[in-house]
Order: sequence, then C-alpha cells, then structure tokens
Amino acid sequence: MTPAHLQSKAFLLLLILVTIAFGAILWQFHGAVFWGVILAILFAPLHRKLLRRMPRRTNLAALSTLGLCLVIVILPMTAITISLIQEATVVYERVRSGQLNFGLYLQQVIAALPAWAVNLLERLNLTSVAELQEKFSSVAVQASQFVAAQALSIGQNTLEFVVSFGIMLYLLFFLLRDGNRLALRIGQATPLDDAHKRQLVDKFTTVIRATVKGNIVVAASQGALGGLIFWILGIQGPVLWGVLMAFLSLLPAVGAGLIWLPVAIYFIATGGVWQGVILIAYGVFVIGLVDNVLRPILVGKDTKMPDYVVLISTLGGMALFGLTGFVIGPVIAALFIATWDLFAPSVDNHSSPP
Repeated sequence: MTPAHLQSKAFLLLLILVTIAFGAILWQFHGAVFWGVILAILFAPLHRKLLRRMPRRTNLAALSTLGLCLVIVILPMTAITISLIQEATVVYERVRSGQLNFGLYLQQVIAALPAWAVNLLERLNLTSVAELQEKFSSVAVQASQFVAAQALSIGQNTLEFVVSFGIMLYLLFFLLRDGNRLALRIGQATPLDDAHKRQLVDKFTTVIRATVKGNIVVAASQGALGGLIFWILGIQGPVLWGVLMAFLSLLPAVGAGLIWLPVAIYFIATGGVWQGVILIAYGVFVIGLVDNVLRPILVGKDTKMPDYVVLISTLGGMALFGLTGFVIGPVIAALFIATWDLFAPSVDNHSSPP
C-alpha cells in the first residue's frame, strides 16, 4: 500500500494543481467575479433583512436584493459612464480640431504672470516658456487621446462587457442566495482554529465594506460637488471633470485638487478673478472638507488602520491591480496586519521566560 504521508502529499499537490487550473479558467472574467463577490458582501445585510421577512422564499429574497442593487448602484453607474463617454468624445474632437487648445490656455496664464514669476520658471530649470507650453500641450493631447481610446475600446468591446455584466449579476444572485452555505463550506475546509478563522473573516468583510463604501462615498461626493461647481461656472464637460475628480479623489488630500486648482489659476490669470476665487474657496472648504471629514470616519475608523497604511496600500493596489486595487490593496494590508496580530502572541509566549 502507498504510505499515508505520500498520499497526503499527492493529494495536496492535486489540490494545488486543480485550484490553479480553476483560477486560470476564471481569470478571463476575474473582474466580474471580483465585483460579484464585493457586491454580495456589501448587500448581505440587506439580503438578511429581506430573508427574515420571507424565510421560505430564498430565491425571491435574493432576486429582490439583486433588483435593489441594480437600482442603487449599477444603473446610476451605467448612466454616468454613458455621459462620460459622450463628453470625453466631444472634448477629444475639440482638442483634435484645435478648438480646445490647452497650450494656448497655458500661454495666457504665463502672459498674465509678472516678470519675476516668468524668470523664476526659467530658473527652476524649465528651460523656456515655449518649451513648457509645448510639453503641456503634448501631455494634454496624449491624455485626451487616452480617454477617447478608452471610450472607443468600451464601444468596440460591447459584447465582452455585456457578457461580463451578465456573469456578475448571475454570480451575485447565487452568492446572495447560497453565500452562507458557501462561506461555511470554505470555513470548514480552511485548516485554522475557529477563533482565528472568525477573526480573519470579520476583518476581511469589515475592510471591504469600509473601503468600498468609504471610498465610493468620498469619490462620489467630491465628483458631484466638483461637477456642480464646474456647471455653475459654465465650464464645458462638467460630468467629465466631475468623474475625473471622483477618480483622483481615491488619492487622499491632493486628488480632486489636481483638476480644480489649475482651472482656478487659469480663471485668475485671464481676468476671471471672482470665478477663480470662488473655485478655490469651494475646493478648499467644500470639496476638501469631504475628504478630511468623511474619509477618516468611513475608511480609517472601521478598518482600524493608520491613514498612511490606507494611503500606501491603496496606491500600491491600484498600481498592481488597476482600478480594483483600491479595494484589493487595503484588504491585503488589513489581512497582513490581522495575520501578524494572530501570530504575535505565539511569538511572545515562546520568547517569554518560563
């Protein structure tokens, strides 16, 4: 007979191989699977409340939760995405035709600067104003081309998007309906102490809910407020700039300011002083206040992680995994901290004198 330890090693190897193979199969739709799991975790409390009202109708409870998820999250995001694509296409066409010339705007700003400021720019090794204008124009054109290319890519990959969207909704339904049984099965198969498993699962779900809800609330608030003030001031493409501010707000403290501050400087330099002053005051005391007040409450407080860990893990996650990294990064950081917190007492016990 085959020795027991050899059987165990062979079975472990088989388990690793089939897990890797299954992961490779799912990788084509990893975005749909990821967001299906995230939405299932976020809407699990609502699903439990509905299930208590209809305990024998699990399918109806899951379907009702799925419908609410569509109304609350998915349909608004789809509408915003469509508006974003339309405005991004218009802006790109204006840049390509020369109607929108960022280099000219920079030239107007520089022309309004006093002589000492222009000399300072040259002393800062920016070589010449003309070269600075050329670089700025090049960056603006490349950025507009990137946005337009992404919009075109979305249009060309409509079928792939629809398939991924359908898989996400299909998976979300079954995760809502059978999520408790699936979580219990995974817990039983995980070779850890029950207390450790509960602690890790609690940390995992808490960080996901805090990160997604916190970052999305902050991003949506800053994007909506930024788009509103741009619309009031008559700036073209308020939805586009609002979405860009929402995206950049994932970077704490400086995010949205990368959009509204240059616009305010342009207003002031070209004679629109009151528009520039209003935009700066609004950006600092309204848009900035959202980041300074809501983010620590919604993200840092629930995750119980230092702000610098949240920032670094968010940036690192986005650099490694793309947009979904703003969730994956903090989750990995939180699990790292939680795992070492579980390991630390055993180290202390072994190192303490008898």
